[in-house]
Amino acid sequence: MTRDFLLVIPARFKSSRFPGKPLIDINGKSMIRRVWEKCVKASSEENVIIATDDVRIEDHALKNGMRTIMTSKDCLTGTDRVAEVAKKIEADFYVNVQGDEPLINHRDIEEVINAFKENPLFTYCGMSKADSDKDYNNHNIPKVVTAIDGSLLYISRAGIPANKNGSSLPIMKQVCIYAFPKNHLDKFGVDKGKTKLESFEDIELLRLVELGYKVKMIEINNSSIAIDTPEDLKKVLTVLNK
Repeated sequence: MTRDFLLVIPARFKSSRFPGKPLIDINGKSMIRRVWEKCVKASSEENVIIATDDVRIEDHALKNGMRTIMTSKDCLTGTDRVAEVAKKIEADFYVNVQGDEPLINHRDIEEVINAFKENPLFTYCGMSKADSDKDYNNHNIPKVVTAIDGSLLYISRAGIPANKNGSSLPIMKQVCIYAFPKNHLDKFGVDKGKTKLESFEDIELLRLVELGYKVKMIEINNSSIAIDTPEDLKKVLTVLNK
């Protein structure tokens, strides 16, 4: 029997900027545990799985009652990992929740799921209002430009949109919650290589755009902090300890 959807949390140990970050302790819980709990709250334990290529993460998940599946070490992105899972576990659609956002709100996950259910023809991704002063020139934060109907026009680490006078509009930033129809994931994992703009920007969502698939952006009330560096961990701890 094919399930309605599957929430997949991609997790790798060998992060270039913060090795081992899925297992870092955040006030008594690992980061991956915190993300898993938010996903369970948005769905159920049976609908959530951690996809990894590292036995340390697998062992941690199993010891803590979290379902896990091993994927290839050759996966280039988290979505490649989700595409591998889609070949092994049947579902109508798949939700990728990045494993490095321990403050993510379960309602934001639900928003993206519900958007997909309303019109399951597209890939969906979250976005939220960015702090124009701090985020515009921060290359760790992908900025999003959309059409009137919410379709993704472009996403970049550069400060966009901008005009010839150097002015910018209020900006939106990507929130890494994705909902994929299976046929999009099938295509995503076929070539086993990054597309040109995806590789240049280091933003996996661009692969679908370059392949000609429509991506819809959903505005959510995100207040999460992605942990890419040890400095980001300090920001998360500050929020939790308030």
